[in-house]
Amino acid sequence: MANVADMKKTMADAAQTGAAQAKQIATDGVAQARVAVEKTMETANKTAGDLMKASEEAVEFGRGNFEAVSKATQAYMAGMQDLSRQTVTMFQSFSEQAIEATKTLSALKSLKEAADFQASFAKTAFERAVADATKLQEASLKLAETAMEPISARVTLAMEKMTKPLAA
Repeated sequence: MANVADMKKTMADAAQTGAAQAKQIATDGVAQARVAVEKTMETANKTAGDLMKASEEAVEFGRGNFEAVSKATQAYMAGMQDLSRQTVTMFQSFSEQAIEATKTLSALKSLKEAADFQASFAKTAFERAVADATKLQEASLKLAETAMEPISARVTLAMEKMTKPLAA
């Protein structure tokens, strides 16, 4: 009977040890699972935060692009109105000059005077046309630069943003 009692005690001790080990394994497993879930949640929260930040930056960048296009369009439209006014003024001035020349030409007494006046008028008109065309060309180039400035600034910013992560 001593053997049966010893055997029962050994079995009870083994069962108790096995239960304690199982309990420890379960506790360790729960702790490890909790750490894994916490790390996963931390990573998910960080990723979600990074995505929100990237989305906000993209929206802000898009808003900046829209504002740049709006500014460029406004500058272009104002510049085109100014160029149109300059062109109309130049044509009016040329027409007035031509009318005055016609009056002067009709008042001349000889063909030589008329030929001399016509040559002088043609030279003056040509020089004025070249000067006026140069002014319009310069104004057009300035308009193009002014209108493109906001867009160029956005392109520069975009290039900086694109190369910044590569340099980091």
